[in-house]
Amino acid sequence: MAASLASLSSSAKFGAPWSPFNRHRSHNLPPPQLVPLASSMEKYIMRSFLRRRRCLKNISALNVEVDEDDDDVEEACELVNGTEVSVDGVEGYLLTAVKNNNGTGLLLLSDVFGFQDSATRDFAYRVACNGYNVLVPDLFRGDPWSKNRPKSEYEEWRRKQDPDRIRQDTTSFTKWMVDEFAAAGISKKLGVMGFCFGGGRVVDVLATDENDYFSTGVSFYGTRIDSAVAGDVKVPVLFVSGDRDPLCEVKGLYEIKEKIGERSKVVVYEGRGHGFVHRPETAEDDRDAEEAFALMRNWLHHHLI
Repeated sequence: MAASLASLSSSAKFGAPWSPFNRHRSHNLPPPQLVPLASSMEKYIMRSFLRRRRCLKNISALNVEVDEDDDDVEEACELVNGTEVSVDGVEGYLLTAVKNNNGTGLLLLSDVFGFQDSATRDFAYRVACNGYNVLVPDLFRGDPWSKNRPKSEYEEWRRKQDPDRIRQDTTSFTKWMVDEFAAAGISKKLGVMGFCFGGGRVVDVLATDENDYFSTGVSFYGTRIDSAVAGDVKVPVLFVSGDRDPLCEVKGLYEIKEKIGERSKVVVYEGRGHGFVHRPETAEDDRDAEEAFALMRNWLHHHLI
């Protein structure tokens, strides 16, 4: 591990891309192809990151510790690699921290707008800035929901998203990360997080984690969570939602938390609706989104690092 971090720092100094993945060519899974992050997306993400970073100094609730000196984080954000991957024919996107890579992986499950949506990649980028390797799979195999579609078609589209197929795909991506970490000589476990649709699938993924790959999960306002399988989850989960979210009932989250166990936690933000963490629309949303991000960051650090 120390050697990997040393090579990481060396690569960062000379501007060479570094990734803990596919260092051994004997690996059987399809290797990712390193591609530069699109300049337009990079500028958008950095503007968003720097704008939200200014809100951190106002966080005081929930005893969240925030480092006001974010110079190192900002510099690290300039050293995040974006990589397109394909696992068993399903596309995905991998964001890896270069300068401060902690050797830990996160599987991020998107909302219904898919893995290419700018809000999802913005959030994934920010998480990678904190040292993680973030893998975002295409849960919908090229057919995400679009705001341009008539709302009357939503339920029909939703029915086409076969739970067994999604479960199989997330299992394949999980195994891909596990094998790549093993090939890179990294033995740390993984975390899984998701928003909305993906937030609901976090419980499914953890409930079927027979090999104990995951150490924790974070579910942001998960929709249609299957409470029947919550008792099969063996690791702590952080649930984040707003009390004005019609798609994620707070009472249901507490019931699911009780089934999982006391190490899990439910955090509810007063006055917040659906999607406020990764799609903030008001100054109040933005403030609570920053607090939730800091809470998530500390949660991941505690359970994964």
